Order: sequence, then C-alpha cells, then structure tokens
Amino acid sequence: MSKKDIDLLNERAATAEKEILSLKLQLESLQQSVTADISSDRSKEEFEKLQQENAKLTHRIMILKRTVEMQRNKLDNRMEGLKSADTISILDNLSTVFNKAISAAYPDIVDPPVIVTTSTNSKFGDYQCNSAMPLAQQLSISGTKVPPREVAKKIMSKLEISPIVEKYEIAGAGFINIYVKREFGQSILCNWLSSGQIPPPYVKKKRIIVDFSSPNIAKEMHVGHLRSTIIGDSISRLLEYLGHDVLRLNHVGDWGTQFGMLIAHLQDKFPNYLSTVPPLEDLQTFYKESKIRFDGDEEFKKRAYECVVKLQAFEPDITKAWKMICDVSRQELEKVYTRLDIKLVERGESFYQKYMEVIVKELDSKNMLEEDNGRKVMWGEKHGSGIPFIIIKSDGGFTYDTSDMASIKHRIEKERADWLIYVTDAGQSLHFQMLESCAKRAGILKSFHRMDHVGFGVVLGEDKKKFKTRSGDTVKLNNLLDEGLKRALQKLKEKERDKILSEEELKKAQESIAYGCIKYADLSHNRNHEYVFSFDKMLEDKGNTAVYLLYALTRIRSIARTANITKDKLKQSLHEVPISLDHEKEWKLAKVLLKFPDVILNIHEELYLHPLCEFCYEVSCAFTEFYDKCYCVEKNQSGQIVKVNMGRLLLAEATALVLEQCFSLLGLKPVAQM
Repeated sequence: MSKKDIDLLNERAATAEKEILSLKLQLESLQQSVTADISSDRSKEEFEKLQQENAKLTHRIMILKRTVEMQRNKLDNRMEGLKSADTISILDNLSTVFNKAISAAYPDIVDPPVIVTTSTNSKFGDYQCNSAMPLAQQLSISGTKVPPREVAKKIMSKLEISPIVEKYEIAGAGFINIYVKREFGQSILCNWLSSGQIPPPYVKKKRIIVDFSSPNIAKEMHVGHLRSTIIGDSISRLLEYLGHDVLRLNHVGDWGTQFGMLIAHLQDKFPNYLSTVPPLEDLQTFYKESKIRFDGDEEFKKRAYECVVKLQAFEPDITKAWKMICDVSRQELEKVYTRLDIKLVERGESFYQKYMEVIVKELDSKNMLEEDNGRKVMWGEKHGSGIPFIIIKSDGGFTYDTSDMASIKHRIEKERADWLIYVTDAGQSLHFQMLESCAKRAGILKSFHRMDHVGFGVVLGEDKKKFKTRSGDTVKLNNLLDEGLKRALQKLKEKERDKILSEEELKKAQESIAYGCIKYADLSHNRNHEYVFSFDKMLEDKGNTAVYLLYALTRIRSIARTANITKDKLKQSLHEVPISLDHEKEWKLAKVLLKFPDVILNIHEELYLHPLCEFCYEVSCAFTEFYDKCYCVEKNQSGQIVKVNMGRLLLAEATALVLEQCFSLLGLKPVAQM
C-alpha cells in the first residue's frame, strides 16, 4: 500500500468525523425544536415531522460512526496485512481495489457498496464486482439517474493495475467480471510448497476465551455434549491457527444444590470416605440414587441443603467429599477428551464463588438490583424487555445467572479478554442475550469487546426424534465412540484393508475413520439446524463425508510415493519446474485452492464451520476432475513408469497441503495408508 493510499484512508476518516460533528449539532438543534414544539403546543403533524427528522439524523450519525471505524480497521489491516504476503485473501484484495476505484469515481458517496463475489460460472470470470446496480440506485435517490452499465464503465476507468488481475470486462447490465492471473496462482502455491505449510491470512490478534463442552460433575458425558465439544474445539483450532491468544474454558457444573444431595448420599453410603476412597465407578447411578432420595425424603433434603451451606463455607470434611466426587468424575471426562483429542482448561462454577459475592455487592451499589417477590433481579439495557436475571434467590442463594455475571466480569477484567465465545445449544440464546445486555449495562462489556453465542440444534436419531437409546435413555458419549470404532473396523474389513495393513496401521485407520466421521458429520451441517445421527451415512465412502475426504488425501499422498518421488525431491523441483496450470482442470483446481484464505476469514467472522467442510469437498472434487484428465504419472502396459509430470505432482502436493490444514482445523487425523 502506497503512502498515497494511506493518506486517502486517513482523509476519508477525517471527513466522516467532521460530518458526524456537523450532524450532531443539527441533531441538538432539532431536539431543542422538539422540546419547544411541545411547550408551544404546535400542531401534531409538525411535531411528528420533526421527530422523523430527528430519527433520520440519529441513524445517519450511526452509519457515519461505523464508516469511520471501518476506514480505521481497513488501514490497520492493510498495514499489517503486508507482513503476510504468502497468504493473500483475493476477495479482500479485490474489495480494496474496487473500494478505491468507486471512491475515485464517486467521491461524494459515503460508505459506497463494494460487492465482490466468487463467480459460480467460469464464463463470467473468476470473481465479479456487483456494485454498479446499488450505486445506480443511490445516485437515482439523490437525483442523478445513470444506467448501471455506465456506472460500471466509470468504475472501470478508475481501476488500477493489480498483480492479481489478468483482466476486467463489463457484462450484462453492469457486472464487472474479474479474471485472475495464472502467474499469481503459481506464485502463491509455490510459496506454500516452499515453506511446507500455509501461513494464515492476517487478522488483528486478540485475546479470546472460548467456553465450550461444559458437562456436569457426577454425570457422564452424553450425546447432548457432543456438538458443543466438537464445534468449540474446531473454532478454537481455527482461532489459534490465525494467531489469536485463545483460552479454551470448560465451565463445568461443579457447584450448587446437587452437590448437597451427592455429599449427603456419600456420607450415608460410604461413611469412611474420609480415610478410604470409595469406588464411585458409576457416577450416573450414584447421582440418580441421591436425586430419588432428595425428591422423596424431606429429612434427606434438609440435610442436603445443610451440606450446601457447609460447602459454600468451605468446611474441610464437606470440601473433601466434594473434591472426591469431582476427581472421580474428572477422570471419566478426561477419557472422552483424550479420545477426541480435545484440549481444555477446566474452570468450574466453584471457581467463581468468591467473585459472585463481589459482583452482587457491585450491582447492588449501582442500584441495578430490584426486589421481586423476595428475589433480587437485574434487567438489561432495555428495562422490562426479555426475562430479568435472577441474581439472588428468595432463600438468599446464588444462581446460574449470578455465576455467569461473575465469570464474564472475571474474563474481561482479570483475563483481559477482547472476545468471548459461548458454545451452547440454541435453546440458551435468550439467556446469553440477557447476559450480554446486563454486562453492558453494568459497564463490564465495553463497545470494543465482542461477545458471541454460538448456538446449535439438537442431534436426532434416525426416527427424527431426539437421539436416545432403544430403552429411551440418553446416549452416553463413550458408548457412542465405542460404536464408532466397531463400525469403522467392520467397514475396513469389508474393504479387506485388514489383509493389507499392519495391526498398528489398521488401528490408526480405525480411529481416524471412527472419530473423524463423528466430528465431520456434525461440523458439515449448518450448526443452527438439527441433524440426524446415522453411522451408515457417516461411513459412506462417497459424497461429502469424512471417509471420502480422508481417503482422497491418502490417495493424493500416494501418487508421489508410487512415482518414488520424495518430499525433498518435490521441494527441490520447485526451483526447476513451474507448477503446471496450463490445462483447464489444473487451473480450476488451483483457483479452488486459492480460495482457502477467504474461507478461513469468513469463518473467523461468522463462526460457522460447515463452509470449511464444503470447501474440503470442493477441493476433493476439483482434484478428481484434474486427476482424471491430467496424468501425473504415466506407465506402460507392463506397469513400468515411463513419465513423471513434476509440475502436476507439485499441484497435487499443494492440494494435499491445503486438505491437511483443513483437516487439522476440523480435528480430523489423516493416516498414511487406509
């Protein structure tokens, strides 16, 4: 980016700020007029007209403020983006090119529409700029009628030469088709192969806390925890890849009334628990027993509540019992996380006990708590909308709302988080809307903080009802993973892979398929939707499945191995042979690979992972087309290699590199042989 470009961005931001100031003065004047109108009893019609004008100016100020922020963010990103030249976002780059051209062509339009998309049909270029139509509409509203095609011509006249673009052309009513240079594609793919990895596209680095999985102590993990665990892990992987400072938090339920009943039950069932660790092998059974007693025995319930009070006071014997239950439960949780290769920092509700006391005092001192039938509740920024947070129950105890307010304060102020992500089922969306609203009202969440609730739909059985066992019980996660291993091994034996692979290779392939297919089936669906859990569909080796993709990568990796070409030899050939992009299918595959940074940046912003799965499938399909039409290794009738096309082998290697990076982000573990 030239000094001239930077000066232009600064100038536009300054102009927008001046306009904001001018509008603010107009707004104040209007507000005074509205007040005067009320006192002078002017007509209702004039009064409403002034109110409408007031609303328009308020909206205009908001848009301009957003414009100033956008210009500054663009400036920051462009300056820093120069440091990451090996992984260029084509969409981002083209948006900058067209933003400059449109601003030069129509300098009076503030925040012009810059719409650059990927073309779905190669006849209309590789990318398209579709800004001419909305620009023509904006000009028409302001009194200047210009056909969209003329607008496109004017934009074209201001476009500068780009190292990415081969040519531009106007099509139809005013679409601008964009064709990418093959030399640019070769350069990027060559850089990736030289480094042996794909450098992440640039984003401004942040401290991010991802809250996911969150099972309850003394209960086994079940299928209901599957989506949060898998989605949260992949989001964390992607954010870590982009260079963010990520803290993965497991906000486990290890506090509250249920621990009173568990401890009281422990005292009765294992009275010598202080000296001998009891065999709490089936925590689920232990929990059910205590719950039955709690619901049906008033004396037991009273004793359970007394245990809660003692626990909150950290009485030694009660605390030891609590720790024992937590430790046994934690060991079971860790087995699942190890199998799925999930890394988490456990920080249960108990951690925030002392912070809950602090947040209650703080909210009370700010007069943010209201009495409500013996409870103390808090409303968000819009008083009376939604459901209030119950900060203190009528019996004086704390709630999940108290815990979440304490934790968000700790995460922002102690952990210094810039961005908070909560991965839970969609049914909790209202809770997190209220949490965000209350935290903003309390002054904890500032305008520069970002908070996202990553919600998801439930997992269904093949009967389209909530996924259960045949007996109607919730499916335990360990049992689900065991079934996956069993089905994967059966699939491998059907393909007679057990006769080719060693015992160790077969085990690796079995685990890769079993855990990979469960993760991929979840991530490949739009997380907002429910999805049907079906091992039969997951284990299909055709279509957009983990099995097909893992096999595709194994096949790609085997091409160079078959030709006796080592990785070192491939790397060396980079300096001698260009990556082959002359054939239509070669160039098509390369253009798909070059979309990788844009896919990653889109997920970074939207936090939906299914586009990455769709991209993996698109890469695999493009590779299949390339491999069918373009021979990498040619053999004679006796099976001897007569020709190796190194340029095509390099393209295959680049494809494998991209797929491996995608699999790493999705938590899939490819194997050398399958």
